[in-house]
This record gives sequence, C-alpha cells and structure tokens, in this order.
Amino acid sequence: MTATLTLAAALTSGLRHALAEDPKVLVMGEDVGRLGGVFRVTDGLQREFGPDRVMDTPLAEAGIVGTAVGLAYRGYRPVVEIQFDGFVYPAFDQLVTQVAKLHYRTGGAVRMPITVRIPYGGGIGAVEHHSESPEAYFAHTAGLRVVTCSDPQDAHTLLRQAIACDDPVIFFEPKRRYWTKGEVDDSDAALAAAPAMDTARVVVEGDDVTVVTYGPLVATAREAALAARDEGIGLEVVDLRSLSPVDLATVEASVRRTGRLVITHEAQQHAGLGAEIAASITERCFFHLEQAPARVTGFDVPYPAAKLEEHFLPDVDRILDAVDRVLGRQNSLTGWKG
Repeated sequence: MTATLTLAAALTSGLRHALAEDPKVLVMGEDVGRLGGVFRVTDGLQREFGPDRVMDTPLAEAGIVGTAVGLAYRGYRPVVEIQFDGFVYPAFDQLVTQVAKLHYRTGGAVRMPITVRIPYGGGIGAVEHHSESPEAYFAHTAGLRVVTCSDPQDAHTLLRQAIACDDPVIFFEPKRRYWTKGEVDDSDAALAAAPAMDTARVVVEGDDVTVVTYGPLVATAREAALAARDEGIGLEVVDLRSLSPVDLATVEASVRRTGRLVITHEAQQHAGLGAEIAASITERCFFHLEQAPARVTGFDVPYPAAKLEEHFLPDVDRILDAVDRVLGRQNSLTGWKG
C-alpha cells in the first residue's frame, strides 16, 4: 500500500512490518514503549505487540547493547534505539569490542543480527550531546555495517533490510528530516525492488560536478542542484546510503563523467567520511579529475550552541562555493573581484 508519510512515520511502518513478520524481532530502548520514543518513532508498537516485544529499558546504553548481544546469541533480532547520537558513547565499548567482532572471533559460528538506531545530526536547536555526527567512528570499525536514510521511502525499506540482515547494522536517522513527507510503498514487492542496502543511488542527474552526500544533507544538495541549474550548471547528486561499506563504484562512474567532485557532510572535516571518499576516488579517477576534490563539512570544533548551529551546518551557499572551486570559478578561497 502507498501512503504519504513523514520520515519518522515511515520508520514506524518499517518497524511494524519487521515485528509482524518475524517473532524473533524485538525493539528495546529508553522510553520506546509507553512513550513511543522521544521522536515518537515507536509510538503504538508496544500496545500492538506487547511489552515483551517492545521493551522500555533503564538509562544505560552499555546495558542495552550488552543485553542485545545476549539476545542475538539466542537467535533473536534486537532493534536497539539510542535516544540521541551523543548518548551512544557509553555503548561504544560493547559495539566496537563485542558486536563488531563476534562473528569473526567465532570463525563464523555466531551471527550478530542487531540493528542500532541512532537519531543523528543537528538542525533542531538541541542542547549539548544531542546534535552529533559520530558516523566515522563506526565506519572505521570492521565488522559493522553503517547506513543512513534521507527520505521516507528509503527510511522504510532500508530499516527493513537492516533488521533482516545477519550482520550488525548501525542505522543513522537524520533527526532534522523526521518531519519530511513523501510517498511510501510498504509492499513486499517494493521491498524486493529496492536498491540493496550497500548501494548508493543517484538522486539528481547532472554532467558538470558530482556532489556526494548522505543523510540530512541530501535534501540540501538537491536544493543546491536546483540553484546551480539556474546558472546552467548540472550537479549530479549521489546519496551514499551506506557508509560502510561505501559503494565507490557508483561514485567513480559519476566522477569519470563529470571530472569534478564535491563531498559534503555535517560531521567535522578532519578524518571524516569525506576524506576517505576523496582519497579513494582520487586513486581510482586521478586522470579523469579536472580539479582536486572539495569537501564541505562541519567545522573542527565541538558542536556549537543552538544559536550558532546554522553557521556550523553546511548549507546551499557553502556547497555552491565548493562547486565554483572545482569549476575553477571565483570562490571564497580565491577571493571575489568587484
């Protein structure tokens, strides 16, 4: 069935389908049951499936993930909600030293089909520890799959794919896009036809510059592509979707055509995903690149107070400035001639 849903409601629909299809799927986290989650993503699920399937937990992220490890050992598929991005660090030990390594450590005898949902990124005017972008930590950890959605349809199908996956999946949800609306087809046919979980997708076609992004900035990159079109510049926007593994083949194919690459993400620049993509594409496409790749990111400072976050987050102007840079046009680094 097709319906217009917010991204948050699309995630709820994905969870509902997973719970209904497999009795081994469990949802657990702080306030996910009676309250329905702080963003209401799990609203109504405890009433529908009961407190044994949708469980409120203590405020203890290490304990939540540790419990999920035990459940996965016993054949369950726990879906863990970390209430906010900055709260994941107490569970970092469990995720990196246990969840990521158990399949390898046991010679393939143990699977860890755990999905860890994490609302991430800024743009909602939140307080400290509520607007972080920790994806690079997890993308650097072998043994974890890391994915992020950007629109309601992809949120629904990608979450169902993650829960069905036998590998541990860190599922990042762009919290400032929770209220974005779009058409969602929740049928099994749509799920079967959806892109594989580890593939990128071209969301805007263009011939002049490849813009690679993911999560909350896909919408911003789309806006930049519309603005650039007014100047006769065609931006090709690639939504990575999977941050580990990265679908470099899709990015490479685009860059071989355009010859220019801009990467943008909310996280700080130093050692971020943008650096890895720039290095990998330079290795693969060196003789096709007309200019060095450009990165548009958050700044290398702790996430600022709410009044300053609009200056921290990449916006259309900063993306278009980087486009000017790779096109060899006047930009903020070269200066403007009056």
